[in-house]
Amino acid sequence: MVNQSPGLSRKFLMVKRRAPAGSQPGTLIADPTALAPVIRMIRFDETGIDDIPITNAAMLREKMKQKRGVTWIDITGLGDAGLLNEIGEIFGIHRLALEDVINVHQRPKIDTYPDHTFIVLQMSEAKLEFIPEQFSIFIGKDYVLSFQEKPDDCFDMIRIRLDQADSRIRREPADYLAYALIDAITDSYFPILEQYGEAIELLEDQILEHTDITSMHELHAVRRKLMLIRRAIWPLRDVLNTLTRIQTPYISSRTQIYFRDCADHCFQLIDIVDTARELAGNITELYHSGASVRMNEIMTVLTIIATIFIPLGFIASLYGMNFDTKVSPWNMPELEWRYGYLFSLALMLATAGGLLGYFWRKGWIFRKLRR
Repeated sequence: MVNQSPGLSRKFLMVKRRAPAGSQPGTLIADPTALAPVIRMIRFDETGIDDIPITNAAMLREKMKQKRGVTWIDITGLGDAGLLNEIGEIFGIHRLALEDVINVHQRPKIDTYPDHTFIVLQMSEAKLEFIPEQFSIFIGKDYVLSFQEKPDDCFDMIRIRLDQADSRIRREPADYLAYALIDAITDSYFPILEQYGEAIELLEDQILEHTDITSMHELHAVRRKLMLIRRAIWPLRDVLNTLTRIQTPYISSRTQIYFRDCADHCFQLIDIVDTARELAGNITELYHSGASVRMNEIMTVLTIIATIFIPLGFIASLYGMNFDTKVSPWNMPELEWRYGYLFSLALMLATAGGLLGYFWRKGWIFRKLRR
């Protein structure tokens, strides 16, 4: 069973902007709980690759003056607004774009600026469960600048490919590296949705076997996660459509073909999410139908029991009136019979048996035995 954490989805839905209302546009206020930024520069071309840890903005500025192939500046952690502001000045990033970087849980989108193309996506911290994390990427002439909240990501295979001398990424411009990152994020949804699909199937079997409220709670948690995934994927479709159909600065027509394949994967994800949500909704209806049928069966049994005891209660109350037979011979002569008590019991048993036989012939009880 996939581990569910509905509290995270509530946190994702209740987004809080840290800048007070009426603040100047582009005001940067970092989340005090966010991690401190860790900067990693990966510079590569066909001849080699350099992996350089960056300790401050001044060092980054100096390293950027050294031109070589494509540079990927990977920044993990958004807890220092001052450092992020200095990095924005180095690359000429608009303050509105920086504000979107630091205020996470943005809707996936693409914005174009004279010096770069800015893209916001949602990816997952975990590999088999959707824990939303914002990923922001700037694509320039010969660099890719990326921001993410936490160190866990889905880019391990890309880093491995960069270390390989014959890797295509090493021979292509910066926009191809951006495509590889976006494609990795898109493909990372498939194993997550596979896990949720297996969880839904397991819950369906449990609900079919017995109506269990615990299974419904787990199914509700899965539906919430699917809702969050859908909220992340649908805008991604629009971003990829823009990248494939509209001429975007620093995205070549050659790379647009690869983004088209990425868009196809996104459409597949949307189909899977919609199917899974529809199946989860059908299981919920099945649960309510099963609970209603079970309640009807219980009410049927209770009604039958009550119906049987109504005439029995009438007989018992009739012979419990204790009319005096000495006053009139019509006052319950059975009270003086030797077998009057046995007669009343036999009458009750005959009445109950007759009712049970009638209910059985009608098909109201013992259906399996009747079949």
